Amino acid sequence: MHRGGIIVWGALSELRKMVKPGVSTLELDEFAERYAKEHGARPAFKGYHGYPKSLCTSLNQEVVHGIPSAKRVLKDGDILSMDFGVELDGYFADAALTVPVGKIAPEREKLLRVTREALERGIEQMKEGNRLSDISAAVQTWVEKNGLSIVREFVGHSIGTKMHEDVQLPNYGEPGHGPKLQKGMVLAIEPMVNAGGPAVRVLDDQWTAVTRDGSDSAHFEHTVAITDNGPWILTRPREVAGPVW
Repeated sequence: MHRGGIIVWGALSELRKMVKPGVSTLELDEFAERYAKEHGARPAFKGYHGYPKSLCTSLNQEVVHGIPSAKRVLKDGDILSMDFGVELDGYFADAALTVPVGKIAPEREKLLRVTREALERGIEQMKEGNRLSDISAAVQTWVEKNGLSIVREFVGHSIGTKMHEDVQLPNYGEPGHGPKLQKGMVLAIEPMVNAGGPAVRVLDDQWTAVTRDGSDSAHFEHTVAITDNGPWILTRPREVAGPVW
């Protein structure tokens, strides 16, 4: 899974550099698909429950599952969430980040920072003996302490030989509940955070989820394993230090 995770990291790292005003989300999708195939992996999202593309690209008030299109062209001041996954040798890896397009407003900078920090706090709870909801509570506490809100309808998940396995990981809840975390468990932790209220709705394309109140949304994700030495982020190189994204 780490080998697949490095491909996801590499693709998203290159996509991050490509994000600028005038670029279409379809261009980003085509690069992501090409990058995965050139590295011997299969884009995991394409065809998954009928999803038509390899990358999810969600702009501004879009929460998750935005469909890339030649008509969706990035503008200065936008924020763009990119979610990507691959299958390599029968195992999956999944990650996401939200990036600025050009110069963004301070409110959007805060949204991105707090969402990334919430992911970091969730990952810190990925220790043997903790409970699943310890991760959830850490994410929710940090987000709400900063005056933002957590999306309820979409959650993180266990991941391995399937993209979405049985364990669901909400980004909210009281600590001390749920299954006890064990060495070898792998979870995709993915806070989805709104600048306004938590409610969302799905557009007529049956995929794109947007905030119900039209506020901005951000999304960060890593695939993380529990080891003897604590959490291991499988979707980035071991030698990378500092912020998770």
